[in-house]
Amino acid sequence: MEDEKIIRLYFARDEQAIAETDRKYGRSCRAVAENILTSRQDSEECVNDTYLAAWNAIPPTYPVHLSAYLIGIVRKLSLMCLRRRYADRRGGGEYALCYDELDTVIGSSVPLEDELELKELAGEIEAFLSTLSSDDRRIFMCRYWLIASVAQIAESTGFSPGKIKSSLHRSRTKLKTHLVKEGLL
Repeated sequence: MEDEKIIRLYFARDEQAIAETDRKYGRSCRAVAENILTSRQDSEECVNDTYLAAWNAIPPTYPVHLSAYLIGIVRKLSLMCLRRRYADRRGGGEYALCYDELDTVIGSSVPLEDELELKELAGEIEAFLSTLSSDDRRIFMCRYWLIASVAQIAESTGFSPGKIKSSLHRSRTKLKTHLVKEGLL
C-alpha cells in the first residue's frame, strides 16, 4: 500500500493503518531495533511502541517520508530502552561498536552542553554527509543511523566487508577533518 493511503488511514483513525504499517515497514523497524538492542523481545516491544507513537502523532503530524519517520521513532525508543537497560554501563552489540567508532572521531572534546551546540554539530554532520559519494553516504548512514553491522551493510549493498570497513574508516577520518576545520574539535 502507498504511504499516502496509509497516512490517510491514520487520519481516519482506522486501525488498519497499524497493520499496513507493519506489513510495509515492520521488517525495517525490527531490524533497526534488533541492531540496537540485540534482543528480539525488547525489539518487538519497541516496534509496537513505535506503532503506538505513530498512532498518537498522526494526526496532526503528517510525515513527508513515512519510512524515515518510523525509523526515527523506533531508533529513539530503542536507544531509550538500551540506556535504561545499561544505566551504569554501555551495552553490547552494534550500538556499542558504533558508539566507540564515532567516539574516536568526536570524543569528549566536543562541547555538547546545550541544545544549540547539538544542533550545530548535527548541522555540520549533515553538511559533511553531503560531501560524500552516494555509496559512502549510504554506508555511513546504515552504520551510524540504522546501527547495521558491517556484514548487514555488505549484504544490502553488494560490497565486500573490507570495502565497507575502508569506506567507514575514510568517512570517519574525513568527518574528523571537517569538524576540526569548522572549529568543533
